[in-house]
Amino acid sequence: MSSRPLAIWWIRRDLRLCDNPALMAALAGGSAVLPVYVLDEQDAALGAAPKFRLGLGLERFAQELAKVGSRLILRRGRALDVLQQLIRETGAGAVHWSRLYDPQAIARDTDIKQRLAAQGIAAKSHGGRLLFEPWTVETKTGGMYKVYTPFWKAVRGRSVTSLLAAPATLPAPENWPVSEDLTAWDMGAAMHRGADVVASYCRVGEDAALNRLDGFLEDTVDVYKERRDYPGEDATSGLSENLAWGEISPHRMWHLGRAAMERGSQGAEHFLKEIAWREFAYHLMYHSPHMLTSSWRDEWQAFAWVQDITPQVLAWQRGQTGYDFIDAAMRELYVTGKMHNRARMIVASFLTKHLMAHWKIGMDWFAEALVDWDPASNAMGWQWVAGSGPDAAPFFRVFNPSGQLEKFDPSGTYTRRWIAEGQGNAPQSALDFFDAAPLSWNLSTDTPRAEPVISLKEGRDRALAAYHDAREDR
Repeated sequence: MSSRPLAIWWIRRDLRLCDNPALMAALAGGSAVLPVYVLDEQDAALGAAPKFRLGLGLERFAQELAKVGSRLILRRGRALDVLQQLIRETGAGAVHWSRLYDPQAIARDTDIKQRLAAQGIAAKSHGGRLLFEPWTVETKTGGMYKVYTPFWKAVRGRSVTSLLAAPATLPAPENWPVSEDLTAWDMGAAMHRGADVVASYCRVGEDAALNRLDGFLEDTVDVYKERRDYPGEDATSGLSENLAWGEISPHRMWHLGRAAMERGSQGAEHFLKEIAWREFAYHLMYHSPHMLTSSWRDEWQAFAWVQDITPQVLAWQRGQTGYDFIDAAMRELYVTGKMHNRARMIVASFLTKHLMAHWKIGMDWFAEALVDWDPASNAMGWQWVAGSGPDAAPFFRVFNPSGQLEKFDPSGTYTRRWIAEGQGNAPQSALDFFDAAPLSWNLSTDTPRAEPVISLKEGRDRALAAYHDAREDR
């Protein structure tokens, strides 16, 4: 039992020391701080790639905590049970954590807060994951914004919480409780042989994130608006995986991006708009959580989506559709755990429109394969392209992957980077796909290039006919 106050810092998707209100609250009043991560049933159910990337993040964050004289305590089990056990072991009088906004996390955290408070424990949640709490942004008539542009106009001039410096040291408890072994958790088990390939493309940790942001704002932001849609170019911030796991705060991206805009950087305002787009997704998820599981628009509930994993859908998942933009993007996803944003729109359109597959099939595949998986952005992105979501692209807008490739990859840089077939001396990035792909897919560099799974005209005409029929039935 410690003779000084002890606060548990319950770490979730906030693997950073800078700009962390929950950490600063735990430090208040001179308390010793016990950093704890709990692998509960919600995180244990993560898809293969996000769970793997979480493991990498925890490993790196434990190293960062050691530099400030602390440790990361790992426990597995039901979060309430684990926290109560740690309170009994250590005599901690407070638990602090950063808020999450999906319905499962809200239900869990609300129950934990109530039960700990009933035991006399100060249980407090804090902001840090979003620029603005969802209940603080409303239309003039009340209620949530359902369209992005008015949302952007409402938040662009709002005050954003100031940045917080990382503490130089964390006061340690007198006695450390036992921690489980991260290696024994085998967070990458579902990745199989692809783990080492994907890990080589990850940029893990707070330092990597801060350096990436600085480099982007110094060298790239001026061309961001004009070149961000070109997947063969390094014209984006590359911070999606770090933001997903809280290795950088949106506040830091916002403040430094705004400073760049005020210095005259041409693409900085558009960068801020993309941060606000993520914010918009979270606010929508908070106010209408059904968007995670069903069509946001009621009129799309009965749309004639293909519900099965057809051979065409399998070809899409495996980067074998016969269309270069689709296959390059799906291979980039499997090799790196990430995908360029323009490519995400193209592959989503192809799946939901040319193949008529339900958007949930794509959303679930991304939830399995993305190291930067984010529940709000993933759900809104898929429903936006499919036409079933708020402020969505109209269903009759069907991206032509060949035309999009001619426009956004005219020199073929992106295609060559990810498709080995037909290249005499393919780059390692393209060859990595065959090292990462499951053996059951039976793919190799000798596999002939796939033939198109459907004619673009046939797929487009079928999608538009289905849309017309659905409108007639309403």
